[in-house]
Amino acid sequence: MTQARLLILGPPGAGKGTQSKNIADAFDVEHVTTGDALRANKQMDISEYDLEYDTPAGYMDAGDLVPDVVVNAMVEKALADADGFILDGYPRNLDQAKELENMTDLDVILSLDVSREELIDRLTGRRVCDECGATFHVKFNPPKEEGVCDDCGGELIQREDDTEDTVRERLRVYRENTEPVVEHYRDEGVLVEVSGEGTPDDVFENLRDVVEN
Repeated sequence: MTQARLLILGPPGAGKGTQSKNIADAFDVEHVTTGDALRANKQMDISEYDLEYDTPAGYMDAGDLVPDVVVNAMVEKALADADGFILDGYPRNLDQAKELENMTDLDVILSLDVSREELIDRLTGRRVCDECGATFHVKFNPPKEEGVCDDCGGELIQREDDTEDTVRERLRVYRENTEPVVEHYRDEGVLVEVSGEGTPDDVFENLRDVVEN
């Protein structure tokens, strides 16, 4: 399949990034994320919006959230330039969902369903190498030696984003801002919900079947 226009939704830790890459490879489409779009367009001229900064870099360098109007413009450009895509990380709220409807027609809207307990286990168990950035998990993908990276021997650390308090806050923000997007698509009858639990290979096979059909 070429030219597929796909959207994947799900909470932090559901596996959207992993499965988006799998889908992009399997169906020869581009993996579009807001993070990549922002990094690729840091110097884009946004002076027409009369905002605090004239480029997205101003917000990013200051550690501030990039305004929705700028994120919308970046995503629209990325989708227009893509020869088919799997969109991951957008829309994050109902206003963005409405903007997306004006940008493109989607072929499939996927949602990964994972229990809250499983999400907390996945995110709090993640460990990252302080030297090379390799990622492990204390339960699902442990290193050969506890606390030591298999690849370079560096120290494995728990990122601040992955502490339990931070994870619970991230899930709260998702429920408040993004779950209404999922409900919107469900009410429209266009959402295909797929279990995100099980092995990554099993989840991908289920997603592949949905996209192919």
